[in-house]
Amino acid sequence: MAGKTEAAAGADAGKQPRSVRVVLLALMIAMMLAMLDNMIIGTAMPTIVGELGGLEHLSWVVTAYTLATAAATPLWGKLGDMYGRKGSFMTSIVIFLVGSALSGMAQDMGQLIGFRAIQGLGAGGLMVGVMAIIGDLIPPRERGKYQGMMAAVMALAMIGGPLVGGTITDHWGWRWSFYINLPLGLVALVAISAVLHLPKKRSEARIDYLGAALLTIGITSIVLVTTWGGTEYAWTSARIMELIGIGVAALIGFVFWQTRAAEPIVPLHIFRSRNFTLMSVIGFIVGFVMFGATLFLPLYQQAVQGASATNSGLLLLPMLGAMLVTSMVAGRVTTNTGRYKIFPVAGGVFMTVGLFLLSTMDTDTTRFTSGLYMAVVGLGMGCLMQITMLVAQNSVEMKDMGVASSSTTLFRTLGSSFGVAIMGALFNHRVQDVMAERAAGSGAKATEQSATLTADALKALPAAVRDAYQHAVSAGTHGAFLLGSVVAIIALVAAVFVKEVPLKGAGPKAADAPADGDAPAAAKAPVTETV
Repeated sequence: MAGKTEAAAGADAGKQPRSVRVVLLALMIAMMLAMLDNMIIGTAMPTIVGELGGLEHLSWVVTAYTLATAAATPLWGKLGDMYGRKGSFMTSIVIFLVGSALSGMAQDMGQLIGFRAIQGLGAGGLMVGVMAIIGDLIPPRERGKYQGMMAAVMALAMIGGPLVGGTITDHWGWRWSFYINLPLGLVALVAISAVLHLPKKRSEARIDYLGAALLTIGITSIVLVTTWGGTEYAWTSARIMELIGIGVAALIGFVFWQTRAAEPIVPLHIFRSRNFTLMSVIGFIVGFVMFGATLFLPLYQQAVQGASATNSGLLLLPMLGAMLVTSMVAGRVTTNTGRYKIFPVAGGVFMTVGLFLLSTMDTDTTRFTSGLYMAVVGLGMGCLMQITMLVAQNSVEMKDMGVASSSTTLFRTLGSSFGVAIMGALFNHRVQDVMAERAAGSGAKATEQSATLTADALKALPAAVRDAYQHAVSAGTHGAFLLGSVVAIIALVAAVFVKEVPLKGAGPKAADAPADGDAPAAAKAPVTETV
């Protein structure tokens, strides 16, 4: 019954491409809200601190949002699987908008941090909801057509976020950095409510609250370790050791409990699929590399190449442009041929080579050369970003589409946390060492302000200190990108072992279930009940 209902829904969607396009537009708006928020807020933070005070709690404005997003992501995926994706997705949008409105009305830093956590709880369901709904509406083989759209939204958010944030803060005030979410979110809500039609689901099982609590504690501990380690606390400090111990114990307990829970938050059987497990590994590496690159590339171009911080988003255009074009090509080829293994392999090669090339940059590297290197990394990202989600969703049953989407998203989020922390620690260590060698005591102040020195501020430094600082940043980026290149090899090795399982919609062969259990979603009947 459920299989027929879902098939009918898919057929109806195919007969009404305009409705599907409206839904996809609403989904892309929601996806942009999730990606754009931190980038806009980052630009407004100096103004926010100037008005609200609480500089010592500044990092928590971002950390609270990140923690809540990461912790809520698996739960949203499971709720969608159990009770229906439309309702859970719309609920996540409402929570995100409520958090945005409250954040805009915050009167002190404590309120802002609390409201950002509420906003993050909603944001955890935005990306998962987008991916899972697309998985419901569009067969995997046809999904490649829309990869370019998702990549374009990602590129637009990364390029436009700092520019939009600066413009809004300068002309309307920092509160509108939050209020701008409201009209966009309402448009998405109305469109989804009116046009999106998915089979309703009813589940008699109870939510796995113990599993959710253990996973939340584990994820929170991991994110705090990667956020605080080497900055707020030394890596060997008692606080960091305590968090590591709590995180490891919670995650071990979570895995143990998932084998016994009636309706586990993350069903461990999805990891029996080789492809799903490999995509989780690749997603973690992509998050590790991508967010590290977007953090250190603008810093290098501002400090070493003298670029303006105002247009920092535009500095990433070679990488993001290459990522967008490659993602569109990969999507079209996947749709036309049904084959996809070449893209994870090629992506692993391009990403490894591109990061190694970035590690060779020094104080004499031109913007044109660094742009070419970034483009190579972008080619790798374009081959990997959407394909990982596509293959992960194709590796599970329809009833697990939500947890597959949320797990893949979570691994990418955790990868970004580790990437920023580990690459950042290596970068800072190298900067301090080189500054000590080249400028001794006179460079201490510049080292302390290493993340805030603008091109104008650099010009005001004594020539010897400026030269030392530029060499220090160059050495720091060398170490960070070299580490990224080594880590990217893991993604390449994982891609080699991916098994090319026919995608749903790929023709008669799609119904053949491979022996290793990596059966496509189309070959397995959904077990959810429709009403």
